[in-house]
Amino acid sequence: MPVTCSFKVLRDIVSKRFPMSKSVLVKYKDSDGDLVTITCTAELRSAESTDAIGMLRLHVVEVSPEQEPALLSDSVVETVDNESNKAEKVTIKEKAATTENPDCKEVEMDDWLFEFAQLFRTHVGIDPDAHIDLHELGMELCSEALEETVTSEEAQVLFDKAALKFQEVAALAFFNWGNVHMCSARKRIPIDDSASKEMMATQLQAAYDWVKEKYSLAKEKYEEALLIKPDFYEGLLALGQQQFEMAKLYWSFILAKKEDLSNWDPTETLALFDSAELKMKAATEMWEKIEEQRANELKDPSASKKDELLRRRKKQAISAEEAAEQAAVMRSQIHLFWGNMLFERSQVECKLALAGWKKNLDTAVERFKLAGASESDISTVLKNHCSNEEAAEGSKQMVESLNTDEGANHKNDASQA
Repeated sequence: MPVTCSFKVLRDIVSKRFPMSKSVLVKYKDSDGDLVTITCTAELRSAESTDAIGMLRLHVVEVSPEQEPALLSDSVVETVDNESNKAEKVTIKEKAATTENPDCKEVEMDDWLFEFAQLFRTHVGIDPDAHIDLHELGMELCSEALEETVTSEEAQVLFDKAALKFQEVAALAFFNWGNVHMCSARKRIPIDDSASKEMMATQLQAAYDWVKEKYSLAKEKYEEALLIKPDFYEGLLALGQQQFEMAKLYWSFILAKKEDLSNWDPTETLALFDSAELKMKAATEMWEKIEEQRANELKDPSASKKDELLRRRKKQAISAEEAAEQAAVMRSQIHLFWGNMLFERSQVECKLALAGWKKNLDTAVERFKLAGASESDISTVLKNHCSNEEAAEGSKQMVESLNTDEGANHKNDASQA
Protein backbone atom coordinates (compact mmCIF):
# COMPACT_ATOMS: atom_id res chain seq x y z
CA MET A 1 0.00 0.00 0.00
CA PRO A 2 1.25 3.59 -0.55
CA VAL A 3 3.01 5.33 2.31
CA THR A 4 0.62 7.34 4.56
CA CYS A 5 -2.39 6.47 2.40
CA SER A 6 -5.94 7.01 3.63
CA PHE A 7 -8.20 4.28 4.96
CA LYS A 8 -10.39 4.61 1.86
CA VAL A 9 -7.41 3.94 -0.42
CA LEU A 10 -6.47 0.94 1.70
CA ARG A 11 -10.02 -0.44 1.44
CA ASP A 12 -9.90 -0.03 -2.34
CA ILE A 13 -6.61 -1.93 -2.49
CA VAL A 14 -8.03 -4.75 -0.37
CA SER A 15 -11.16 -4.93 -2.54
CA LYS A 16 -9.07 -5.26 -5.70
CA ARG A 17 -6.81 -7.83 -4.10
CA PHE A 18 -9.73 -9.94 -2.84
CA PRO A 19 -12.59 -9.32 -5.29
CA MET A 20 -14.51 -12.37 -4.05
CA SER A 21 -14.79 -10.92 -0.54
CA LYS A 22 -17.66 -8.45 -0.39
CA SER A 23 -17.15 -7.23 3.17
CA VAL A 24 -13.91 -7.33 5.14
CA LEU A 25 -12.27 -6.01 8.27
CA VAL A 26 -8.66 -4.81 8.21
CA LYS A 27 -6.82 -5.55 11.43
CA TYR A 28 -3.31 -5.13 12.86
CA LYS A 29 -1.51 -6.52 15.89
CA ASP A 30 -0.82 -4.03 18.65
CA SER A 31 2.14 -4.13 21.03
CA ASP A 32 0.30 -6.66 23.22
CA GLY A 33 -0.24 -9.02 20.29
CA ASP A 34 -4.00 -8.38 20.09
CA LEU A 35 -5.75 -7.90 16.72
CA VAL A 36 -7.22 -4.38 16.49
CA THR A 37 -9.70 -3.39 13.74
CA ILE A 38 -8.90 -0.30 11.66
CA THR A 39 -11.98 1.83 10.92
CA CYS A 40 -10.52 5.18 9.83
CA THR A 41 -7.37 6.90 8.62
CA ALA A 42 -6.40 8.01 12.12
CA GLU A 43 -6.41 4.41 13.31
CA LEU A 44 -4.35 3.44 10.27
CA ARG A 45 -1.76 6.05 11.26
CA SER A 46 -1.84 4.64 14.78
CA ALA A 47 -1.22 1.16 13.39
CA GLU A 48 1.78 2.43 11.45
CA SER A 49 3.21 4.04 14.59
CA THR A 50 3.30 0.68 16.37
CA ASP A 51 5.64 -0.71 13.69
CA ALA A 52 9.31 -0.86 14.71
CA ILE A 53 10.94 -2.48 11.70
CA GLY A 54 9.65 -0.42 8.77
CA MET A 55 7.02 -3.00 7.70
CA LEU A 56 3.33 -3.07 8.68
CA ARG A 57 1.53 -6.43 8.49
CA LEU A 58 -2.24 -6.23 8.08
CA HIS A 59 -4.78 -9.03 8.60
CA VAL A 60 -7.83 -9.12 6.30
CA VAL A 61 -10.88 -10.92 7.71
CA GLU A 62 -14.07 -11.58 5.71
CA VAL A 63 -17.25 -10.60 7.60
CA SER A 64 -20.93 -10.02 6.96
CA PRO A 65 -21.89 -6.65 5.35
CA GLU A 66 -23.37 -5.25 8.58
CA GLN A 67 -20.07 -5.79 10.41
CA GLU A 68 -18.03 -3.81 7.89
CA PRO A 69 -17.38 -0.22 9.09
CA ALA A 70 -18.83 2.56 6.96
CA LEU A 71 -16.47 4.79 5.00
CA LEU A 72 -16.41 8.51 5.78
CA SER A 73 -16.78 11.08 3.01
CA ASP A 74 -13.68 12.51 1.35
CA SER A 75 -13.98 15.83 3.20
CA VAL A 76 -14.28 14.10 6.54
CA VAL A 77 -11.38 11.82 5.66
CA GLU A 78 -9.26 14.83 4.75
CA THR A 79 -10.11 16.52 8.04
CA VAL A 80 -9.29 13.39 9.99
CA ASP A 81 -6.02 13.04 8.09
CA ASN A 82 -4.98 16.61 8.88
CA GLU A 83 -5.83 16.23 12.55
CA SER A 84 -4.11 12.89 12.66
CA ASN A 85 -0.98 14.27 11.02
CA LYS A 86 -0.82 17.13 13.51
CA ALA A 87 -1.50 14.94 16.52
CA GLU A 88 1.03 12.32 15.51
CA LYS A 89 3.80 14.56 14.17
CA VAL A 90 6.10 13.63 17.04
CA THR A 91 5.33 9.94 16.58
CA ILE A 92 6.16 10.07 12.87
CA LYS A 93 9.42 11.87 13.59
CA GLU A 94 10.35 9.22 16.12
CA LYS A 95 9.51 6.51 13.62
CA ALA A 96 11.61 8.24 10.95
CA ALA A 97 14.51 8.38 13.36
CA THR A 98 14.04 4.68 14.00
CA THR A 99 14.03 3.77 10.31
CA GLU A 100 17.17 5.84 9.77
CA ASN A 101 18.98 3.57 12.17
CA PRO A 102 22.03 1.99 10.44
CA ASP A 103 20.63 -1.45 11.35
CA CYS A 104 17.59 -0.77 9.13
CA LYS A 105 19.58 0.17 6.03
CA GLU A 106 20.01 -2.06 3.03
CA VAL A 107 22.57 -4.76 3.62
CA GLU A 108 24.53 -6.92 1.24
CA MET A 109 23.46 -10.55 0.90
CA ASP A 110 25.70 -13.38 -0.26
CA ASP A 111 24.90 -14.88 -3.65
CA TRP A 112 24.41 -18.38 -2.32
CA LEU A 113 21.82 -17.23 0.22
CA PHE A 114 19.75 -15.49 -2.43
CA GLU A 115 20.06 -18.35 -4.90
CA PHE A 116 19.06 -20.89 -2.24
CA ALA A 117 16.00 -18.79 -1.40
CA GLN A 118 15.09 -18.69 -5.08
CA LEU A 119 15.52 -22.46 -5.34
CA PHE A 120 13.40 -23.01 -2.23
CA ARG A 121 10.66 -20.73 -3.58
CA THR A 122 10.63 -22.70 -6.85
CA HIS A 123 10.18 -26.00 -5.02
CA VAL A 124 7.43 -24.61 -2.78
CA GLY A 125 5.65 -23.03 -5.74
CA ILE A 126 5.32 -19.59 -4.16
CA ASP A 127 4.52 -16.59 -6.34
CA PRO A 128 6.30 -13.61 -4.70
CA ASP A 129 3.80 -11.15 -6.19
CA ALA A 130 0.73 -13.01 -4.95
CA HIS A 131 -0.81 -12.96 -1.51
CA ILE A 132 0.31 -15.86 0.70
CA ASP A 133 -1.64 -17.08 3.68
CA LEU A 134 0.91 -19.17 5.55
CA HIS A 135 -1.76 -20.49 7.88
CA GLU A 136 -3.68 -21.99 4.97
CA LEU A 137 -0.57 -23.16 3.14
CA GLY A 138 0.53 -25.01 6.25
CA MET A 139 3.93 -25.56 7.79
CA GLU A 140 3.86 -29.16 6.66
CA LEU A 141 4.15 -28.22 2.99
CA CYS A 142 7.05 -25.89 3.73
CA SER A 143 8.90 -28.54 5.73
CA GLU A 144 8.47 -31.11 2.98
CA ALA A 145 9.56 -28.66 0.31
CA LEU A 146 12.58 -27.58 2.35
CA GLU A 147 13.66 -31.19 2.74
CA GLU A 148 13.26 -31.70 -1.00
CA THR A 149 15.23 -28.51 -1.70
CA VAL A 150 18.09 -29.44 0.61
CA THR A 151 18.51 -32.86 -0.98
CA SER A 152 18.32 -31.60 -4.58
CA GLU A 153 21.36 -31.53 -6.85
CA GLU A 154 21.11 -27.76 -7.37
CA ALA A 155 21.30 -27.14 -3.62
CA GLN A 156 24.64 -28.92 -3.31
CA VAL A 157 26.32 -26.29 -5.49
CA LEU A 158 24.93 -23.57 -3.25
CA PHE A 159 26.12 -25.40 -0.15
CA ASP A 160 29.61 -25.51 -1.67
CA LYS A 161 29.45 -21.74 -2.13
CA ALA A 162 28.33 -21.33 1.46
CA ALA A 163 31.19 -23.51 2.70
CA LEU A 164 33.69 -21.39 0.78
CA LYS A 165 32.28 -18.25 2.38
CA PHE A 166 32.62 -19.66 5.89
CA GLN A 167 36.10 -20.95 5.03
CA GLU A 168 37.12 -17.46 3.99
CA VAL A 169 35.67 -15.96 7.18
CA ALA A 170 37.60 -18.45 9.33
CA ALA A 171 40.86 -17.74 7.46
CA LEU A 172 40.26 -14.01 7.76
CA ALA A 173 39.87 -14.34 11.53
CA PHE A 174 43.33 -15.92 11.90
CA PHE A 175 44.74 -13.36 9.45
CA ASN A 176 43.48 -10.46 11.57
CA TRP A 177 44.68 -12.23 14.71
CA GLY A 178 48.15 -12.34 13.21
CA ASN A 179 47.92 -8.65 12.30
CA VAL A 180 47.21 -7.86 15.95
CA HIS A 181 50.47 -9.55 16.98
CA MET A 182 52.39 -7.68 14.26
CA CYS A 183 50.98 -4.38 15.53
CA SER A 184 51.76 -5.33 19.11
CA ALA A 185 55.39 -5.94 18.11
CA ARG A 186 55.72 -2.21 17.41
CA LYS A 187 55.59 -1.45 21.13
CA ARG A 188 58.36 0.99 21.95
CA ILE A 189 60.53 -0.35 24.77
CA PRO A 190 62.68 2.47 26.24
CA ILE A 191 66.43 1.90 26.51
CA ASP A 192 68.39 4.17 28.84
CA ASP A 193 71.50 5.37 26.98
CA SER A 194 72.97 6.73 30.21
CA ALA A 195 72.87 3.32 31.90
CA SER A 196 75.82 0.98 32.17
CA LYS A 197 76.74 -1.32 29.29
CA GLU A 198 75.42 -4.34 31.16
CA MET A 199 72.08 -2.63 31.84
CA MET A 200 71.76 -1.47 28.23
CA ALA A 201 72.55 -4.97 26.99
CA THR A 202 69.84 -6.39 29.26
CA GLN A 203 67.27 -3.84 28.07
CA LEU A 204 68.21 -4.46 24.44
CA GLN A 205 67.87 -8.22 24.85
CA ALA A 206 64.45 -7.79 26.50
CA ALA A 207 63.23 -5.60 23.64
CA TYR A 208 64.53 -8.09 21.08
CA ASP A 209 62.85 -11.03 22.82
CA TRP A 210 59.55 -9.15 23.03
CA VAL A 211 59.43 -8.34 19.31
CA LYS A 212 60.64 -11.80 18.29
CA GLU A 213 57.91 -13.47 20.34
CA LYS A 214 55.20 -11.30 18.76
CA TYR A 215 56.51 -12.00 15.26
CA SER A 216 56.50 -15.73 16.01
CA LEU A 217 52.89 -15.58 17.23
CA ALA A 218 51.90 -13.69 14.09
CA LYS A 219 53.56 -16.36 11.95
CA GLU A 220 51.54 -19.09 13.69
CA LYS A 221 48.25 -17.29 12.97
CA TYR A 222 49.11 -16.63 9.32
CA GLU A 223 50.02 -20.30 8.87
CA GLU A 224 46.71 -21.30 10.48
CA ALA A 225 44.88 -19.08 8.00
CA LEU A 226 46.69 -20.75 5.09
CA LEU A 227 45.90 -24.21 6.45
CA ILE A 228 42.21 -23.32 6.41
CA LYS A 229 42.31 -21.62 2.99
CA PRO A 230 45.43 -22.50 0.95
CA ASP A 231 44.57 -19.98 -1.80
CA PHE A 232 44.31 -17.10 0.70
CA TYR A 233 46.77 -14.72 -0.96
CA GLU A 234 46.38 -12.04 1.75
CA GLY A 235 47.64 -14.54 4.33
CA LEU A 236 50.59 -15.46 2.12
CA LEU A 237 51.48 -11.79 1.64
CA ALA A 238 51.27 -11.24 5.39
CA LEU A 239 53.50 -14.25 6.03
CA GLY A 240 56.06 -12.83 3.60
CA GLN A 241 55.88 -9.51 5.45
CA GLN A 242 56.44 -11.33 8.75
CA GLN A 243 59.54 -13.11 7.40
CA PHE A 244 60.88 -9.79 6.10
CA GLU A 245 60.33 -8.06 9.45
CA MET A 246 62.00 -10.95 11.26
CA ALA A 247 65.07 -10.66 9.02
CA LYS A 248 65.25 -6.92 9.72
CA LEU A 249 64.95 -7.66 13.45
CA TYR A 250 67.95 -10.02 13.39
CA TRP A 251 70.02 -7.50 11.47
CA SER A 252 69.04 -4.53 13.66
CA PHE A 253 69.84 -6.50 16.81
CA ILE A 254 73.36 -7.27 15.59
CA LEU A 255 73.97 -3.64 14.66
CA ALA A 256 72.60 -2.43 18.01
CA LYS A 257 74.97 -4.75 19.89
CA LYS A 258 77.85 -3.33 17.79
CA GLU A 259 79.33 -6.74 17.24
CA ASP A 260 82.02 -7.56 14.71
CA LEU A 261 80.12 -8.44 11.54
CA SER A 262 82.96 -10.62 10.29
CA ASN A 263 82.26 -13.07 13.13
CA TRP A 264 78.49 -13.10 12.60
CA ASP A 265 76.75 -15.85 10.61
CA PRO A 266 74.13 -14.24 8.32
CA THR A 267 72.72 -17.56 7.05
CA GLU A 268 69.47 -17.40 9.03
CA THR A 269 68.83 -13.76 8.15
CA LEU A 270 69.42 -14.31 4.43
CA ALA A 271 67.20 -17.41 4.55
CA LEU A 272 64.40 -15.23 5.94
CA PHE A 273 64.86 -12.79 3.04
CA ASP A 274 64.68 -15.73 0.61
CA SER A 275 61.53 -17.06 2.28
CA ALA A 276 59.87 -13.64 2.20
CA GLU A 277 60.60 -13.23 -1.52
CA LEU A 278 59.29 -16.71 -2.37
CA LYS A 279 56.05 -16.06 -0.50
CA MET A 280 55.72 -12.67 -2.16
CA LYS A 281 56.12 -14.26 -5.59
CA ALA A 282 53.60 -17.04 -4.86
CA ALA A 283 51.05 -14.60 -3.41
CA THR A 284 51.40 -12.29 -6.41
CA GLU A 285 50.77 -15.14 -8.87
CA MET A 286 47.76 -16.23 -6.81
CA TRP A 287 46.36 -12.70 -6.77
CA GLU A 288 46.90 -12.25 -10.52
CA LYS A 289 44.84 -15.39 -11.24
CA ILE A 290 42.01 -14.20 -8.99
CA GLU A 291 42.01 -10.76 -10.63
CA GLU A 292 41.94 -12.31 -14.08
CA GLN A 293 38.96 -14.45 -13.11
CA ARG A 294 37.18 -11.46 -11.58
CA ALA A 295 37.77 -9.37 -14.71
CA ASN A 296 36.30 -12.11 -16.88
CA GLU A 297 33.23 -12.30 -14.64
CA LEU A 298 32.67 -8.56 -14.95
CA LYS A 299 32.93 -8.79 -18.72
CA ASP A 300 30.52 -11.75 -18.87
CA PRO A 301 28.20 -11.67 -15.81
CA SER A 302 26.04 -14.50 -17.15
CA ALA A 303 28.94 -16.89 -16.73
CA SER A 304 28.68 -16.83 -12.95
CA LYS A 305 25.55 -14.93 -11.92
CA LYS A 306 21.96 -14.85 -12.97
CA ASP A 307 20.56 -11.71 -14.57
CA GLU A 308 17.95 -11.45 -11.84
CA LEU A 309 20.62 -11.57 -9.15
CA LEU A 310 22.58 -8.79 -10.82
CA ARG A 311 19.48 -6.60 -11.00
CA ARG A 312 18.75 -7.08 -7.31
CA ARG A 313 22.36 -6.42 -6.33
CA LYS A 314 23.07 -3.59 -8.71
CA LYS A 315 23.91 -1.21 -5.89
CA GLN A 316 26.54 -3.53 -4.43
CA ALA A 317 28.22 -4.40 -7.76
CA ILE A 318 31.31 -2.46 -8.85
CA SER A 319 32.00 -1.41 -12.40
CA ALA A 320 34.84 -2.77 -14.50
CA GLU A 321 36.63 0.60 -14.21
CA GLU A 322 36.46 0.55 -10.40
CA ALA A 323 37.71 -3.03 -10.32
CA ALA A 324 40.62 -2.11 -12.59
CA GLU A 325 41.48 0.86 -10.36
CA GLN A 326 41.48 -1.32 -7.23
CA ALA A 327 43.69 -3.87 -8.98
CA ALA A 328 46.14 -1.13 -10.00
CA VAL A 329 46.41 0.09 -6.40
CA MET A 330 47.01 -3.44 -5.13
CA ARG A 331 49.64 -4.10 -7.79
CA SER A 332 51.42 -0.86 -6.86
CA GLN A 333 51.50 -1.86 -3.18
CA ILE A 334 52.95 -5.26 -4.05
CA HIS A 335 55.73 -3.68 -6.13
CA LEU A 336 56.47 -1.19 -3.34
CA PHE A 337 56.73 -3.89 -0.66
CA TRP A 338 58.86 -6.06 -2.92
CA GLY A 339 61.15 -3.11 -3.65
CA ASN A 340 61.56 -2.35 0.07
CA MET A 341 62.42 -5.97 0.76
CA LEU A 342 65.13 -6.09 -1.95
CA PHE A 343 66.49 -2.70 -0.87
CA GLU A 344 66.93 -3.82 2.75
CA ARG A 345 68.53 -7.07 1.64
CA SER A 346 71.02 -5.22 -0.57
CA GLN A 347 72.03 -3.10 2.45
CA VAL A 348 72.70 -6.21 4.53
CA GLU A 349 74.71 -7.81 1.72
CA CYS A 350 76.63 -4.59 1.11
CA LYS A 351 77.61 -4.29 4.78
CA LEU A 352 78.74 -7.92 4.76
CA ALA A 353 80.60 -7.41 1.45
CA LEU A 354 78.58 -10.18 -0.20
CA ALA A 355 78.25 -10.49 -3.95
CA GLY A 356 74.87 -9.69 -5.46
CA TRP A 357 73.96 -6.63 -3.41
CA LYS A 358 74.15 -4.33 -6.46
CA LYS A 359 71.82 -6.60 -8.45
CA ASN A 360 69.26 -6.58 -5.63
CA LEU A 361 69.50 -2.80 -5.40
CA ASP A 362 68.91 -2.37 -9.14
CA THR A 363 65.94 -4.74 -8.99
CA ALA A 364 64.55 -2.77 -6.03
CA VAL A 365 64.75 0.44 -8.07
CA GLU A 366 62.84 -1.26 -10.89
CA ARG A 367 60.14 -2.29 -8.42
CA PHE A 368 59.89 1.28 -7.09
CA LYS A 369 59.38 2.54 -10.64
CA LEU A 370 56.68 -0.06 -11.30
CA ALA A 371 54.99 1.05 -8.08
CA GLY A 372 54.79 4.58 -9.48
CA ALA A 373 57.39 6.20 -7.22
CA SER A 374 58.78 9.52 -8.46
CA GLU A 375 62.39 9.93 -9.56
CA SER A 376 63.06 12.33 -6.68
CA ASP A 377 61.79 9.80 -4.12
CA ILE A 378 63.91 7.04 -5.66
CA SER A 379 67.00 9.31 -5.63
CA THR A 380 66.42 10.09 -1.95
CA VAL A 381 66.19 6.38 -1.13
CA LEU A 382 69.40 5.61 -3.04
CA LYS A 383 71.26 8.37 -1.21
CA ASN A 384 70.36 6.68 2.07
CA HIS A 385 71.78 3.33 0.94
CA CYS A 386 74.74 2.17 3.00
CA SER A 387 76.91 1.87 -0.14
CA ASN A 388 76.80 5.66 -0.47
CA GLU A 389 77.84 6.04 3.16
CA GLU A 390 80.86 3.82 2.58
CA ALA A 391 81.72 5.65 -0.62
CA ALA A 392 81.47 8.98 1.19
CA GLU A 393 83.67 7.65 4.02
CA GLY A 394 86.25 6.45 1.49
CA SER A 395 86.29 9.81 -0.27
CA LYS A 396 86.74 11.59 3.05
CA GLN A 397 89.77 9.43 3.92
CA MET A 398 91.27 10.05 0.48
CA VAL A 399 90.87 13.81 0.85
CA GLU A 400 92.51 13.71 4.29
CA SER A 401 95.42 11.70 2.83
CA LEU A 402 95.89 14.16 -0.01
CA ASN A 403 95.84 17.10 2.38
CA THR A 404 98.53 15.44 4.51
CA ASP A 405 100.78 14.87 1.51
CA GLU A 406 100.28 18.42 0.34
CA GLY A 407 101.27 19.81 3.70
CA ALA A 408 104.42 17.69 3.79
CA ASN A 409 105.65 18.40 0.26
CA HIS A 410 104.33 21.98 -0.10
CA LYS A 411 103.11 21.17 -3.62
CA ASN A 412 100.16 22.51 -5.53
CA ASP A 413 100.43 20.21 -8.54
CA ALA A 414 97.40 19.96 -10.81
CA SER A 415 97.91 16.22 -11.20
CA GLN A 416 97.87 15.78 -7.43
CA ALA A 417 94.65 17.76 -7.23
